[in-house]
Amino acid sequence: MKHAGEARRAGFKIIGWTLIAICVMAVMGFLGKIFAEIMMGLSLFLFFVWVLLAIFTLYFFRDPEARVPATPRRAVAPGHGKVDLIDQCHVPFLGGPCHRISIFLSVIDIHVQNAPVAGKVTLLTHTAGQFLSAINSDCSNHNENVLIGFDSTEVPNERIALRLIAGLIARRIVPFVKLDDVVARGERISLIQFGSRCDLYLPLDYQIMVKLGDHVVGGETIMAAKP
Repeated sequence: MKHAGEARRAGFKIIGWTLIAICVMAVMGFLGKIFAEIMMGLSLFLFFVWVLLAIFTLYFFRDPEARVPATPRRAVAPGHGKVDLIDQCHVPFLGGPCHRISIFLSVIDIHVQNAPVAGKVTLLTHTAGQFLSAINSDCSNHNENVLIGFDSTEVPNERIALRLIAGLIARRIVPFVKLDDVVARGERISLIQFGSRCDLYLPLDYQIMVKLGDHVVGGETIMAAKP
């Protein structure tokens, strides 16, 4: 007879396609479960990494209050770090040769800078440059930096300067002060993000009170004294 078995074949086709659909859904569900487990594990890992990052960020951007010495005619450390260079150089703002004390700030040091003396900000210049490693003290001649000059209110007609130097990792210098601002000794004046360096320039009649290798505290450690 014509078309015998067509109905049965149609039924088997429906059964076959529905079985395939169920199998596909089962496979997708199985893969989805594996994917969900992977995503859950990845999410937990990323959350753990975020917690570590948050802790490090809070630690890095810590900003304790400085216990500023009251003794007059003293220049305090402009930053937290290790003194690795003491020499003399020429800075036009100071009118000629001057002492230079260079401080290296590692990534674990506090990166807020403090005013070395009380005075008025009369120089604030930004110089573009490279981003060589701040471990090398001569990077101040090549790296991006900000020079801040103060007319001291502690000693008449005296000028002191501070150079904030970017490093290989630190690529952002954020001054808190602007021209004509009057600051107190030890007051917060800037932030350099991540490892960096700052150079303190003092008149030659100052007596240096620190030595190479000393670890100084910004706003607290006396760097030099005026006779």
